[in-house]
Amino acid sequence: MPAIDYADRFTLATDASATPEQWARAMFGDVPGFAQQVIWRGLLGLRLSRGRSRDTVAGWRVTGRGEDWIRLEAASWFLSGNLVVRTGGGEVSLGTFLHYDRRLGRRVWPPLSAVHRRLVPGVIRDAVATVEGRTRPGGDCARPDGDRSRPGGSRARAPEPRKGEAR
Repeated sequence: MPAIDYADRFTLATDASATPEQWARAMFGDVPGFAQQVIWRGLLGLRLSRGRSRDTVAGWRVTGRGEDWIRLEAASWFLSGNLVVRTGGGEVSLGTFLHYDRRLGRRVWPPLSAVHRRLVPGVIRDAVATVEGRTRPGGDCARPDGDRSRPGGSRARAPEPRKGEAR
């Protein structure tokens, strides 16, 4: 990515164990669901792969793998994005990194980023439930200050917006 115009990272403490790819698939699935298609394809215009593949997660291309991380990439005509899932140390995290390839990206993403920051903690908590074999995770509602806590001491930390992004 030539430059990062937006970045965030959400982390959740968990005892659940899975590979980074298993975590990514627990978060997003093998193919994009209806809501993901509306957001990713419809609103963001991302060009996603169709069908199941070892080289994709929910249509995002797997562009890098390591022992404790996986990087997914997708692009539209006005922005490029990477999702990075990291594991280890009793935590799982999801980072979002975007580059605005055209001015439209600067107009489209900021309002959508507010929704993104509200949804991601639930995506990660639901992934923990999936990895642990539960259908729905226990927990609370996210508070505006970004501190998310669950019984058992798990906590999702909210990201800090970059380059003037509003909370």
